[in-house]
Order: sequence, then C-alpha cells, then structure tokens
Amino acid sequence: MKKIAFICLIFFAPIVALSQDFTGYWSGKLKIQGMELGIVFNISKTDSGFISTMDSPDQGAYGIPVTSTVVEGRSINLKVENARIHYQGEFNDSIITGTFKQAALSLPLDLRRGSAEKAALNRPQEPVKPYPYYEEEVTFENSKAGIKLAGTLTMPAKEGKFPAVVLISGSGPQNRDEEVFGHKPFLVLADYLTRNGVAVLRYDDRGTARSAGDFKSATTPDNASDAAAAFTYLKTRKEINKEKIGLIGHSEGGIIAPMVAIDESDVKFIVLLAGTGIPGHELLLMQQELIGRASGMSESDLKTAREINKGAFGIIVKSTDTTLLQKDLTAYIRQMIVKHPDVEKPEGVSDEEFIKEQVDQITGPWMVYFLKYDPAPALEKVKCPVLALNGEKDMQVPAKENLSAIETALKKGKNDKVTVKELSGLNHLFQECKTGSPEEYIQIEQTISPSALEEINRWMIENSLK
Repeated sequence: MKKIAFICLIFFAPIVALSQDFTGYWSGKLKIQGMELGIVFNISKTDSGFISTMDSPDQGAYGIPVTSTVVEGRSINLKVENARIHYQGEFNDSIITGTFKQAALSLPLDLRRGSAEKAALNRPQEPVKPYPYYEEEVTFENSKAGIKLAGTLTMPAKEGKFPAVVLISGSGPQNRDEEVFGHKPFLVLADYLTRNGVAVLRYDDRGTARSAGDFKSATTPDNASDAAAAFTYLKTRKEINKEKIGLIGHSEGGIIAPMVAIDESDVKFIVLLAGTGIPGHELLLMQQELIGRASGMSESDLKTAREINKGAFGIIVKSTDTTLLQKDLTAYIRQMIVKHPDVEKPEGVSDEEFIKEQVDQITGPWMVYFLKYDPAPALEKVKCPVLALNGEKDMQVPAKENLSAIETALKKGKNDKVTVKELSGLNHLFQECKTGSPEEYIQIEQTISPSALEEINRWMIENSLK
C-alpha cells in the first residue's frame, strides 16, 4: 500500500490549571481493529501549571513530551503537536473518560490512575545527584519577543570565572534536557562539559515546560532570538568569562547557532551536532527515503512517495501567499489521490478529511520556513571557529551531504577555522547503533557516545577555550 508520507523532524509547552486531581500516572487501552494499544499519561504539577509526558508501552516509546496540558475544573486537554495527538477527558470519580484523536482518527479512551506497569528504561549515562558541581534554576528575558524563558545553569563551582556554552535544541517543542524516547541528551552533555570545567546553560523552548511563549507559531528565526537571549543572559553573569562563550546546536539547533553567531559578533565558537547544510526541502526528501527504506518500504513505493512529496514541497518553496498555498496544495493532493488510488488512509476517513490533514501538517509556519530555508548563506557569514559533527548512520540529517555542504559554505566565506568530522557508527542522537533508524533510539541504552562527548570537549579546549 502506498502512502503520502509527509515526514517531519522530531519533538514540549506549558500549562494553566487549578486542580491537583489529575496529577499522577494514568493509563488506558485504545481498541484499534481488534487490537489493544496501551496509552499512558504521566501528569505532574509545577508552580505555573501542569506538565506531562506520554508513553506507548506496546510500541516501546516512553517519555514522549506532551506539548500542552490544560486543566479547567474537571476537564483536561492534552496535545502532542508533532504527532497530531489530542486527548480530551473529564474527571469522574476515579476515572478520566475521554476521546483520543490522532489526525482524522477518533477513539474513546478511559484512563485509570496507576493501573498499568511502566517498564523501567536503563539510561546509565544520566547523572545522579548530588552533582560535583553547582546547579542553578534560572530565568531570562527575550525582550524582542516579550517572553521569559526558564532553564538550568550548571557551573564547575559556585564561584569563579568559567568559559560557557548555550545548548540549542533540535526541532519541535523540547524541554531543557532535549528529552526524547526516554533519553535526555542535553542533561548528559551538560553534565559532561561541566565536569570538564565549562559552564552550561540549557533551557526549555518557548511555550514548553516552564518557558513562556507560543511554540506553535514560532519559526526558526524566532527560536534563534531565544538562543540569542540565552547568550546575552550568560554575559550578565559575573561567574562567566564573557570572552569565552560558545553555542552548541543539535539538529535544528545547528541551523540556529550560525544565525546567532552572525548577529552576536562576540560568540567565541559554535559546534554543530547533526546540523544541516542543504535546503530543507532537499533534506526532508532524503530523510524520507532513508527512513522509508529502513522501515521496509518497497523501491516502487519509495519512488511514488518521493514523487508526491517533491511536488508538494515544490509548491511550498515557490509560494508567497498562505491562502493560495493551501488551495494549491489541496488541489495537488486531490490530484495525487486520483493518480494513486491505492494511497493508504486511516479507516473511516474521507478523502477530503485526509487531504485537509495533509495540508495542515505541512503548511504550519515552522514547516513552511524550514522547507524554504537554505543554511548555506548564513554559514558563509560565520567567522568564528566551527566544529561540525555528524553520525555516519544518521538518517534524519545524512552525514556526507550535509557535512560537505557545511564545509563548502564556511570555506566560501573565507573561514579557515573549521573542523568537520563524520563519526563512525553513530546515529542522529550520536548513539552507537546498528542501522541508524529512529526506531532504534529508545532501544539503545546509551544516550550519547563517549567518543562524541570527547570529540566536542577536545576541540573546544584546543580551538576555543585556550
């Protein structure tokens, strides 16, 4: 069966509430075509509201960030934006009765407190308190956007004068640990660098966890303004050496870091971890093909998917009017369904509902900007030292094509302080892996390969922290 597969990149946001009845571990079963699929929501209360994660134990997925958790009286609304999931329920005695929606699929789902066992995930690299360094919860202002962001600052000691880095997360709503599939890459990276003498600031994306703002309407330049605000905040701290502050960006963060380095001339260095060097529409086609092939799609289906997606992306890249774009894409996808009548759709979903879902998915502000954006011109303007690393088996940001493009752009801009390296056997999260498929992420106990951590630290010491 062929499927129109608009594959986005991966990944969190705040909340408002009054009741504490919803806190805890809630689980239930979705009944789909004679099968049962377990769903779990882990709901916690903070000073500013509620935050949640979602587990799908039968699929081996844990700790999926819930984009928003809104509690009003006895009602609760939970959304996982990147997966198009929306759960709406009503608290009744000891049960939450509600409806689970994903795209055009709508199913009843009742949740009961603590009625299922959660499999423990072994993540041996996660640090355990007490840490041998100083940790502080901080907030800082993005005056340009008028929002306050929250994060964690770790320093080798409470007093001193330390070099520092800002960690910039990948695409989708991310918390300060860049938490995904039970892994906390930024927690592990921050711990490693701080133990090696570098102060680290990591923060929740706007509209995520404890940070204010609206994530859904934000584009990459908006996220770059948040990273710039984090950089500016570090310069106000007496414990930080203002002449030795760098940026480390992962995935989309690797697009953002050069944007900030251009505007902030005192950025000491940037590290691009699985950063992109080619236009977004080219990257997604490449990503879809690699992941599709790894998941068992036939060459014929891959060819069809590429044809459909390339046409859709082309319409977006050439568009200048949002309303016209939606009309053009609606007509295009309708035409593709006629041309490919065996396109797979969710059961009970009409063609028009399916078309609308596909159009909505790829015409959000972030996606449109990403598809149109070419990182090369910004990279050509970067003058500070740059380390670009990528995993050899990365299927989301293929190493050879992107590292080559990054190096070419930097050298075109006459930057001779460039180190580019492909790390053997590592995936998009820089885990040691077998295939590189995203399906492996949760199965691998390792969060970040020690070889990647050592490479980052060694380069920083040799090139930027002297």
